[in-house]
Amino acid sequence: MDNFFRNKNFLLIFIFDSILVVASFYISYAIRFDFNIPYTEVELFLKVLPVVFIIKISFFAFYQIYQGMWRYTSLVDLISVGKAVSVSSLVIILVIFLLHRFEGYPRSIFIIDWAITLIFIAGIRTGIRLYFTRDIGHSIFSKRLPNKKLMIIGAGNFGEKVLREINDNPHLNYNVFGFVDDNAAKHGKMIHGVSVLGGLDEITNLSKHYDEIIIAVATATQKQMRRIISICEKSGKKFRTVPGLGELIGGKISLQTVREVNFEDLLGREEINLDKEQISEYLQNKRILVTGGGGSIGKELVRQICQFSPSRIAFLEMSELNLFQIEMEIRQKFGKDIKVNSFLSDIRRREDLKRIFDIFQPDVVFHAAAYKHVPLQEINPWETILNNVMGTRNVVEIAKESGVKKFVLVSTDKAVRPTNVMGATKRIAELFVECINEHNENQFMAVRFGNVVGSSGSAIPLFRKQIANGGPVTVTHPEMTRYFMSISEAAQLILQAGSMGNGGEIFILDMGRSVKIVDMARDLIKLSGFEPDVDIKIEFVGLRPGEKLYEELITEGEGIIETSHKKIMVLKGKVCEYEMLNKNINELIEIAYTYDSLAIKKKLKEIVPEYKPQ
Repeated sequence: MDNFFRNKNFLLIFIFDSILVVASFYISYAIRFDFNIPYTEVELFLKVLPVVFIIKISFFAFYQIYQGMWRYTSLVDLISVGKAVSVSSLVIILVIFLLHRFEGYPRSIFIIDWAITLIFIAGIRTGIRLYFTRDIGHSIFSKRLPNKKLMIIGAGNFGEKVLREINDNPHLNYNVFGFVDDNAAKHGKMIHGVSVLGGLDEITNLSKHYDEIIIAVATATQKQMRRIISICEKSGKKFRTVPGLGELIGGKISLQTVREVNFEDLLGREEINLDKEQISEYLQNKRILVTGGGGSIGKELVRQICQFSPSRIAFLEMSELNLFQIEMEIRQKFGKDIKVNSFLSDIRRREDLKRIFDIFQPDVVFHAAAYKHVPLQEINPWETILNNVMGTRNVVEIAKESGVKKFVLVSTDKAVRPTNVMGATKRIAELFVECINEHNENQFMAVRFGNVVGSSGSAIPLFRKQIANGGPVTVTHPEMTRYFMSISEAAQLILQAGSMGNGGEIFILDMGRSVKIVDMARDLIKLSGFEPDVDIKIEFVGLRPGEKLYEELITEGEGIIETSHKKIMVLKGKVCEYEMLNKNINELIEIAYTYDSLAIKKKLKEIVPEYKPQ
């Protein structure tokens, strides 16, 4: 049935073009002879018409102008039409010259014919496109006014794409009232017939003329984004934002991707420049395994990895629900393009882990599986040892035995001068990855960064729930600060760091400036439409077990080196004594099975001297 309709559409297009080709050639004769064509010229017209028709239709087919859909005619399609008409006219002139030396043929006819054919063929396609375009097809032909008027902040690529989608989709029932942009050079200009009305201040001045605001600014800084949101709030209108490029899997911008403004936007939206060719070299057509693939970081790593066309990707996850969700998401987005393996397993089970590596045979491993909730791990330190230390050692050693070419450990800033069990175990994991690299010809490395906004167990989901319940929002300490990074940004930089490593490095991601947790709470309350300490109270409840006021990314004595990427730095660790570290890990695991918290922390202190338990 689909083939029938396609053939039917082709037939209609062919008939239209055939009529237009004949009509344009006849009109050319008529214009040349002031609409009084002599009988002898009529005979000449009929004689040469088949040649003209065959040549033109042949070049129309050659330039594939029948493969485009008229309702989606674009500049590219019109260029193809221009090429087809121009080349076919030149060929016709050449054929007539070679066969008849233009004897008896008025030369001006072929010039006129070229112009009229171009107008007819391009014009009918443009007319159909305009009919299906909302501004003309919807507003003029149906006389139906859209439901909402939009103001778009940002007269750049993002804003233009949002406007184009609205124009192309009448069912959206939107109308763009105008653009605002702080770039004075754009003021007074028009994008697809919509004016750039001025700077951001016009948002409040013109608020009675529109219903909603869309923020379409790709790379606003933290300061700029806070100003934009502040002005939007003053307008009293609902406002939403187009995600940054890092969030747009496949880079597609549309109204479906527009979402509410959230805390990630207040961190700033500087575009991350990735060396995609360098990343592709170690991911494209490779077998990639992500442990903890259903967690916050693991899921985003999987999404970003799939952009680089691995031959196969596998998720190793101990949560059945998380594993199911990421598998369904990837199968839906990438279909048959990427083969998927799902392993429901626990990294603490060495034999099962060995079986998985034997089955999948990965080329690259991203190890994101870990316990990370600091207070819970202070209460259950033995579980942390078994998962974060023993489990990581299992993954690293089996990866080495399996000949994995590149191994990337996802670490944390809590490994720097740790004051909690979680940080100490992640530091041991870093040390083990460094050590194994000295005894392995392949590349084993770690990437260390701070808090990820919106990850499971983090403060932001908790604050949002407390705000939804009417408060209070509970903050541990008024001076507590943390480094924050969006999930998409963290995943992209992990992939970039992995491409840069030669083995034995600890890469550190530039987290920007630290943020006060109490300021973050206030921002979230405002974004929810409430006034801090008026509508929603903030209460300070004191530090929880294992927490410290400030996080760091570098331990004293670690030598930091800049890399070719401005957001990635690297540390080269000291020479590691593998046998001694392995012996200490064995002893730590034995102590973990005694469930003696004090003994566990004492042994952690022995392995990680900078560890200072509270």
